[in-house]
Amino acid sequence: MERQPGLLRRMDDTGIPLLLIRLVLAGAFISMGLSKMLDPVDFLKLVREYHLLPESPPHFLNLTAVALPALEVVCGVALLAGVAVRGAAVTFLGMLVVFTGAVLVRSLAIYGQGDVAYCAIRFDCGCGGGDVFICTKILENAGLILLSLMVVMSRSRRFCLSGLLSRSTQRAAFAS
Repeated sequence: MERQPGLLRRMDDTGIPLLLIRLVLAGAFISMGLSKMLDPVDFLKLVREYHLLPESPPHFLNLTAVALPALEVVCGVALLAGVAVRGAAVTFLGMLVVFTGAVLVRSLAIYGQGDVAYCAIRFDCGCGGGDVFICTKILENAGLILLSLMVVMSRSRRFCLSGLLSRSTQRAAFAS
């Protein structure tokens, strides 16, 4: 007797959940990347506030301020088009984990300096949206991490350009 796939597997096979998640992630990262690209000097200043990279020589900071937004846009476009879907999602996942950790460390340092409630802490985290409340940002990043994990784990490639290309290549090879 053949076992029926579960509800989650059947939903994943339709490709619709993956498509919706790809659209959300692509929209978020393309908009964040473009906002940083439009003001690289401001983004560079925000990157410096985290003290994750050495100040001297300034090449690391400058390269990060230019390359990181471009990487966000390129991976967002890849997700939107459905090309290198898992690679883009893994890249987003890595960035989100690192930056969420950095935001947590910075917010805890601010919390330790004063007598303000943790969720009342507000600063520009460098994500491209201006000042944000820290608890909101952490929840947003947790949601984006979860969505990135779902893309990585999805087996569906429906509505993906790469899936269409591989099927047409297989058909051409089969017809030969």
